[in-house]
Amino acid sequence: MYGETSVCGRRRDMEDAVSVRREFLPDHHFFGVFDGHGCSHVATSCGEQMHKIMVEEADSTRSTRSDDAERWMGVMERSFARMDAEAVSSRSRASGAPTCRCELQLPKCDHVGSMAVVAVVGPRHLVVANCGDSRAIIGREGAAIPLSSDHKPDRPDELERIQAAGGRVIFWDGARVFGVLAMSRAIRDSYLKPFVIPHRAEVLVL
Repeated sequence: MYGETSVCGRRRDMEDAVSVRREFLPDHHFFGVFDGHGCSHVATSCGEQMHKIMVEEADSTRSTRSDDAERWMGVMERSFARMDAEAVSSRSRASGAPTCRCELQLPKCDHVGSMAVVAVVGPRHLVVANCGDSRAIIGREGAAIPLSSDHKPDRPDELERIQAAGGRVIFWDGARVFGVLAMSRAIRDSYLKPFVIPHRAEVLVL
């Protein structure tokens, strides 16, 4: 059994997406929350495509000898990277009349992206991967136990990574990459590559 709810909040449009795919793989269920910013199309694309990409990645490693934990970590990391690449290239291929409000801005859609937190529930493992500051928790004996760690620009390892890539973290209403984005990993956000990345998505296998 599962449930979901979405609340738009103060934004004029819903920019987030929820994806639940039961039995997307045999005996495995997919749950994803995609927290969009700038517009909705990246989060929507994640909701429509991430589980399909994950199926392809899981199928491609089905015959490997690695254990389940190692295999699922690779599946998640590659799936997040592929989703990011697809989101970036899809807008560069777009042509014709604008299909969403962000295309009316210049530069077109560069300030659009999405955070992601994904959980795969299987018979032996619970696999959680995230990029950005969307969180996963599990309830145990009345307590909420975190299953993910936020990617914030002032997190020591993230700050070091951003600076090593030539970026800056500016404290303006909180820590922000170049004073703009309040998280250090996201899908798309073309204007902040390579400082904001989805790669090496943190994965927890229980």
